[in-house]
Amino acid sequence: MNELLIKLAECIEFGKINMASPYPPQMKGQEGADEITRRALEEGVPPQDILTNGLMPGMERIGMKFRENKVFVPQVLMSAKAMSTAMLHLKPHFLSGAAKQKGTFIIGTVLGDLHDIGKNLVGMMVEGNGYKVIDLGTDVGSEKFIEAVKEYPNAVVGLSALLTTTMVNMEKITREIKEAMPGTLVTIGGAPVNNDFCSKIGADNYSPDPQGVVEYLNSKIA
Repeated sequence: MNELLIKLAECIEFGKINMASPYPPQMKGQEGADEITRRALEEGVPPQDILTNGLMPGMERIGMKFRENKVFVPQVLMSAKAMSTAMLHLKPHFLSGAAKQKGTFIIGTVLGDLHDIGKNLVGMMVEGNGYKVIDLGTDVGSEKFIEAVKEYPNAVVGLSALLTTTMVNMEKITREIKEAMPGTLVTIGGAPVNNDFCSKIGADNYSPDPQGVVEYLNSKIA
């Protein structure tokens, strides 16, 4: 595999954004995701290869470490920042059709809930694994989810909630999405929810961590 892509995957895994970034200390003064992605494109590496063999392996490794409690939210956010920086160079290629995303993922924190760190982590991890992510934000009701599914008919929907008082809204939203757009897959996550709750409300999947959402999407779409 291209040496640049191996280095890019490392930058994503360890959260090395660009040469000026002091983080992580062991990579201080080295090129980051920004410079390496630009250089790879200049050297003619296909955008699809940069995504598949550079960004995705790095995001997968940080996702697994997070699942195993080997790293924590700040490290994952640094990896996501590095990934977003690289994606800025790749986005024009997605728009032109030179590179393709696996599918579309619509995510939002449900009605009444303003927490967004978990949602953001999932969105970043999913995007870094090759999906188009439509982030509807927080305090999102059924109508907004349904509008987005109508715009992206084969998308998978992710519902997030951090409060026991708002997790109940997942049931109504899931039901109304499935009534309006039958066949739409809904995955849920957040501190108070679990597999039993997922089955009870008629959702299709529960993931306790961002990597689980990626694995579910890959099993259904990729």
